[in-house]
Amino acid sequence: MISIRITREKVAKEHCYQGNKGTYLDMVLFDNKDGKDQYGNDGFVVQSVSKEARQQGVKGPIIGNWKRVGEDAPKPKASTPAPASKAATEKQDDPDSDIPF
Repeated sequence: MISIRITREKVAKEHCYQGNKGTYLDMVLFDNKDGKDQYGNDGFVVQSVSKEARQQGVKGPIIGNWKRVGEDAPKPKASTPAPASKAATEKQDDPDSDIPF
């Protein structure tokens, strides 16, 4: 699951459009290039602009952030212990292993 938080005041109304059932806002999610930020966000949300506006060099404003939550969120990798060497294993099986020579 992805959770998105936007700042309504940053939405550019001129890039919203009227549809059959209301006014629509298209958004694009981008990954943070350096991974999670200090607040745990995985990326940022940009308001989409029309094809014509993009061709004129207009970029949509950054209107918020997003993060993966719940079961879809990547789990931290648990560190697995390195396998014991053969010598260490043999030493554990040897009753005289506490002899220093």
